[in-house]
Amino acid sequence: MTQDTDLTAAKLNHETARIDWRALQPFFARGQTILVQPGLDLVAVATAFAGDQRDTVAAWMDAGEVMRVSDTQAAAWSQTNAEMWAVVVAPWVLIQPAA
Repeated sequence: MTQDTDLTAAKLNHETARIDWRALQPFFARGQTILVQPGLDLVAVATAFAGDQRDTVAAWMDAGEVMRVSDTQAAAWSQTNAEMWAVVVAPWVLIQPAA
């Protein structure tokens, strides 16, 4: 990592918060929610988004590790008001189910 990448990661780490799915629904409705599968580091993915690391992000998407939230998943989370970890990398809100 470069110093700029380290600074971005540190900044994003401080901006990461727990949030209920219902509070995220407006972002989902606008197509702005991105699911980061458990097992991936949410801050590392956010840092890649912020740094415009297209090849890295594309590889995660191709592997199904990073994706837009589906209608089916959103409906399931809505029923339980699932708790998420979230971080904003405008215009995206990257989310990961809280353990």
